[in-house]
Amino acid sequence: MADAPTTGTTAPAEGAGGLPQFDTAWWPGEMVWFVIIFAVVFVLMTKVFVPRLGGTITEREDRIAGDIAQARKLKEQAEAQAAAADAEIAAARASAQKMAAEAKGRVQAEAAQRQAVEEAKLGESLAAAEAQIRAARDQAMANVGAIAAETAQAIVAKLTGQAATTAEVEAALSGRA
Repeated sequence: MADAPTTGTTAPAEGAGGLPQFDTAWWPGEMVWFVIIFAVVFVLMTKVFVPRLGGTITEREDRIAGDIAQARKLKEQAEAQAAAADAEIAAARASAQKMAAEAKGRVQAEAAQRQAVEEAKLGESLAAAEAQIRAARDQAMANVGAIAAETAQAIVAKLTGQAATTAEVEAALSGRA
């Protein structure tokens, strides 16, 4: 194997083993690069990335706060509208109940009036029927005397064989015999 070319820096001997990070000869150069990279990353973080990230977070917080405020406002509006709707429903219900009560009263009044008219008609019809019944009874009672007289004459003629006179039958029926 050929010897490794030298670059002008101290290189560990081949086969010395170990990692170059643990070799103290490399540490000053590593420290310089570490400080340079750290400074660049620090400057980028403080001047570029953190302000952008902070702005994004602030913007998001503002948007969330605005959305919450708007949601509360909408909730209050919805509650106000719900209360107004409840009030309108209550008023409509009261109005409907009032109208129903008035309609019921009108219908009952009309029914009572019709009932009174029908009762008056029925009373007239009943009075007329009673008058007809009285007239028929009186007429029947008037005919009863004549029928009784005829029947009595027929019975006397059948039993005695002689016909009774009308005066005799009327005297017997009236109880003057």
